[in-house]
Amino acid sequence: MKLILSSCDFGNPTSARFIIDNLCKPISECKVLYFPNEKVTPEKIKSGKYEARVAAFGFQRKNIYVANYFDPTPFVDLDIDVIYISGGNTFGTMKLIRDSGFDKAIIDYVHRGVIYIGGSAGAHIATADIAHVAKYDKDTFCLTDFSGLGLYNGILICHYTEDRKADFDTLNSLGKYRVISLSDDQSIVIKDE
Repeated sequence: MKLILSSCDFGNPTSARFIIDNLCKPISECKVLYFPNEKVTPEKIKSGKYEARVAAFGFQRKNIYVANYFDPTPFVDLDIDVIYISGGNTFGTMKLIRDSGFDKAIIDYVHRGVIYIGGSAGAHIATADIAHVAKYDKDTFCLTDFSGLGLYNGILICHYTEDRKADFDTLNSLGKYRVISLSDDQSIVIKDE
């Protein structure tokens, strides 16, 4: 298992270089399954917008699959190297993933050796719990289950600055989870959690 987690994924040159350096092969050869955020619509999926976005980072269009929350079956057993979940509203994206059944598929892919790239919301979703993210993202999606995918048995504070230090200290003092802070320039690789 290998997770590459960051606050800004490909939106930050330092994070982008870190991700590319930690892939299993050159990015142009990686087959990627991309999960859009909560703003997804069937029309946006069909438009090619997401393929263009992911291709701009170096993935080849022929190797890009866009997960369709509205018709998930064709995307649960692909021959891929990478899963990529970028930023957006953590709660909205988690709800789409869970409601479509992709949560189980993602966990299965990662346990089979597919690399997980998570940026901001995608990083939080990989963790044990997302409840603390309510301080930064609005939960207008009526979630009642705040568990993440549990790929990392801890939690993150993405976009960490001194403004979030008190949150970090409080979460750390509770001792329920290991807490990692990631500034916009930082990324982390977690292997075999």
